[in-house]
Amino acid sequence: MPGLEIRVQGDDAPAVFRKGVLITGVTASAARDRSYELTFTAIPYSERYGYRPALIPRPVMAGTLPARVTSTVKNDIYAHIDKDGRYRVNLDFDRDTWKPGYESLWVRQSRPYAGDTYGLHLPLLAGTEVSIAFEEGNPDRPYIAGVKHDSAHTDHVTIQNYKRNVLRTPANNKIRLDDERGKEHIKVSTEYGGKSQLNLGHLVDAGKQQRGEGFELRTDMWGAVRAKKGIFISADTQDKAQGQVREMAPAMAILDGAQSQMKSLSTDAQTANADPADLSSQIALLQQSVKDLTQAAILLSAPKGVAIASGEHLQLAASKNLIANAGNHADIGVVKNMFIGVGQALSVFVRKAGIKLFANKGAISVQAQNDLMELLAQKSIVITSTEDEIKITAKKKITLNGGGSYIRLDACGIEAGTPGEYNVKAGYYGRKPKAKLTPELMAFPVIESGEFNAKFLFTDDDGLPYANTKYIACFSDGTQKEGITDENGYTENFNTDSKQTIDVRLLNQNIDMILGGVHE
Repeated sequence: MPGLEIRVQGDDAPAVFRKGVLITGVTASAARDRSYELTFTAIPYSERYGYRPALIPRPVMAGTLPARVTSTVKNDIYAHIDKDGRYRVNLDFDRDTWKPGYESLWVRQSRPYAGDTYGLHLPLLAGTEVSIAFEEGNPDRPYIAGVKHDSAHTDHVTIQNYKRNVLRTPANNKIRLDDERGKEHIKVSTEYGGKSQLNLGHLVDAGKQQRGEGFELRTDMWGAVRAKKGIFISADTQDKAQGQVREMAPAMAILDGAQSQMKSLSTDAQTANADPADLSSQIALLQQSVKDLTQAAILLSAPKGVAIASGEHLQLAASKNLIANAGNHADIGVVKNMFIGVGQALSVFVRKAGIKLFANKGAISVQAQNDLMELLAQKSIVITSTEDEIKITAKKKITLNGGGSYIRLDACGIEAGTPGEYNVKAGYYGRKPKAKLTPELMAFPVIESGEFNAKFLFTDDDGLPYANTKYIACFSDGTQKEGITDENGYTENFNTDSKQTIDVRLLNQNIDMILGGVHE
């Protein structure tokens, strides 16, 4: 037998056999006219070298074998893979009974794109048909060479939609690229929260009927658009995706024109002794922030109009300046009440056609509560009451002057003077005892300007706030004010017309006297 050692004794034995030979092969032969014979081949025996017979050729697996991906979980909605992304499969010809998910060793999947920290892996679910191939035909080196649809798992691209390229996951997350000429479109969709989609190009519904064109970004949940360096939204023309991304010449032309108009009006207002517009802030906004989005700003532009609508409330807010320009008319309509609050000055200037203020019903009240009021006209001033009286009341004095003739009324009497004639025309003229009509004057409220304001936060060494704790605030002008901190440890907001030093102390009996706090 191959592998056995033979030694031959005797003086007539060949020398090589006396040292021993190792049989490497045996050939047997026999015939009816011959005896049974064994012929062997051998090599000299040596303890220094081991004999290794030639390897038996291993089987070669040609082509691929059908199999199905398995999982340890019945009706698993997710892929059953290991830490290396490998699968277990059950070959179709294997009729043995196996524990689910253990029908094979872990098997790699061949993919069109793979690397160190990158690649393309679309996980396979249990029951998916795959084709098993073998590296160099080695049955011990199987791998998943491809994935197939079958009668139970039909293809999602068929003759019904053969113009579409579709990537769809088991949860119906979808990327669809339709190549029908003249109706090209792209759809990216997810089912979370109802439906969220990005649609580009020729937009269609589930029945392939057109419902729009261009692009649509929609969701049944919340939406947010965020850009750290700025956002430019424009309806200005830029055909065939040519030009720079931040090409904003049409928008800037409109803004520059509005700035020029505002500058002209502001100059005329200043000439007429009205307060001018704050042009420096507008110029800084356009040049330092909006133009080319050099700072984090939003520019919204449309050549034919912009409309903003709200079913309930609409708020415009600016921490600094709010600027509005109109090259033609500006109309504001309010069905109920309108409030305009100004912290310092209100300046209204009209260049040509005048100002009209009408109240069809209700009174008109104009007050200068803590300063003077001036009514000045180059021509006539007409004051008329069509159905009642006109009252002019002053606490101290009234002086009427026309062309140098005057009447002065005060608590000491009535003085009338004229450089010309003094005529009195009356149907009856009489004298009566002296009388006095005390004027009824309303008291005006005084509102602190609050130009200087601050509030304080009190916390302990661990950062916990002193909530609902009494305090006393001492101002440098000698006044004091007591209060209670809120649930977060804050005092009230202190407002003063002038700069002052404020000392705030807590009055809690359970703690030492605390002075100061964190100023905000």
